[in-house]
Amino acid sequence: MKTSRISKPESGVPLSNADKLEIAQIYLELMQSEVKLIGTDGKTEVLPTSLYSFLCRLLADIKEGHSVTILQSNAPLTTMEASRILGMSRQFFVELLERNELPFHKVGTHRRVYVRDLLAYKAKRDAARRLALDSLTRSEFEEGIYQQ
Repeated sequence: MKTSRISKPESGVPLSNADKLEIAQIYLELMQSEVKLIGTDGKTEVLPTSLYSFLCRLLADIKEGHSVTILQSNAPLTTMEASRILGMSRQFFVELLERNELPFHKVGTHRRVYVRDLLAYKAKRDAARRLALDSLTRSEFEEGIYQQ
């Protein structure tokens, strides 16, 4: 099962002091030991490094009071869910789909986008924005707008 991580929202999750201490303790134990799953039959399985790292990051985010959402990479999203993730209106997002800027499929008359495709689009869009801002900053610096 492949999973994708959605960026953390600004608002934190309220945790009691007891919960914070328990999460911190679990986090410390994970960081200091080899993690194993123990089944009801007593059989143990060592967790792969990638899963161990994922669990550590997940607990660290929760410990910091952040909300975390875990979705399968092939999970379908509605246009409303996808537009919220990208921070745009649903109508603008639908226009992106109609311009074939990212793949979608229909369930009846409703458009659906896979999480993996949405996150790939978001990464590409964010990288393009960073390049544009870097270029703008560089040109303004060269023009002397920024003082040293």
